[in-house]
Amino acid sequence: MSRIGKLPIQIPEKVSVAVDGLNVTVTGPKGTLSTMTRPEVKVEVKDNEVLVTRYNDEKESRGYHGLYRQLINNMIVGVSQGYQKSLLINGVGYRAEVKGDIVAFALGYSTPIEYVIPKGITITADGPAKLIVSGIDKAQVGKVAAEIRSLRGPEPYKGKGIKYEDETIRRKVGKSGGKK
Repeated sequence: MSRIGKLPIQIPEKVSVAVDGLNVTVTGPKGTLSTMTRPEVKVEVKDNEVLVTRYNDEKESRGYHGLYRQLINNMIVGVSQGYQKSLLINGVGYRAEVKGDIVAFALGYSTPIEYVIPKGITITADGPAKLIVSGIDKAQVGKVAAEIRSLRGPEPYKGKGIKYEDETIRRKVGKSGGKK
């Protein structure tokens, strides 16, 4: 039995879960999310809990069991609390500025970079060197944060670039001078 898949998901107040065949829809105060499940798993709502079960013990079914339990849990947390990731910009002259639905970056290249904010995501600038990416879909928040980080990843010698707030960069020592 899947250790994650067998755990029931508690449904908080102001959140409703609807199961229509293979489609699972979660509605909460922050919005609505839905996903299609596979026929190998069964999703049912009982006594203010969501239960995910599988029909057989084949390898694929066991994998989907834990996957869809966690995806539904992420949807419930997203519509009730939301997700956010913080990015730090480090470097002389490196900065970001939010202008409507576009984020303008100055990252040491000859031209500024403009990133269009996707629908369902909000990006706020907490000063010129910190961005907060937030939304209700955990996968989309992580994807947008990764795309922004990839514009100028942190380099190991001086630590310049864009990094996650909780990320640690392994620093390298530079050249060691002359030959002996």
